[in-house]
Order: sequence, then structure tokens, then C-alpha cells
Amino acid sequence: MKDIFFFDSMLTPKIITFVYWLMLLGTLVSGLGSMFTQYGGGFLAGLGIIIFGAIGSRIWCELLIVLFKIHENLQKIANKSE
Repeated sequence: MKDIFFFDSMLTPKIITFVYWLMLLGTLVSGLGSMFTQYGGGFLAGLGIIIFGAIGSRIWCELLIVLFKIHENLQKIANKSE
């Protein structure tokens, strides 16, 4: 608990995987909703939402993870120089 309250370790990288699965679920629901509702845009629009939403979610989460990996490596370099 000390790490969390004093910001010695990052909490967000542990949450990113959960957020990714929530985003995939939201993409799937919105894509299926778009496919099968009257105002959705049709089957191809829903399929596009599912495909590009999944790719976009993956890229966004990977970019966040890269930022935190950079932070970890910078901390290692800073600790080495001390």
C-alpha cells in the first residue's frame, strides 16, 4: 500500500489490460448495435466499427504501455546514476 500512496510505483499499467477488454466489449456492442438497428448504418458500417474499433483500442493501449515502459527505464537510469 505504501507504493500506491507515495507514488513509488505506477498503478495505471495494471489497469490498462482491464480497460482494453472493456473497450473491446464496448466496440463489439456498438458494432453489433450499428448492424442491427434501424439508424445504425448497416452491416458493413457495424463490421467497420468492430474491426477498426478493436485495432484503435489496441493501438491506444499499446501507446499507453510504451509511455509507462519509458518511465520505468528512465527510473532505472536515474537510480544507476545515484
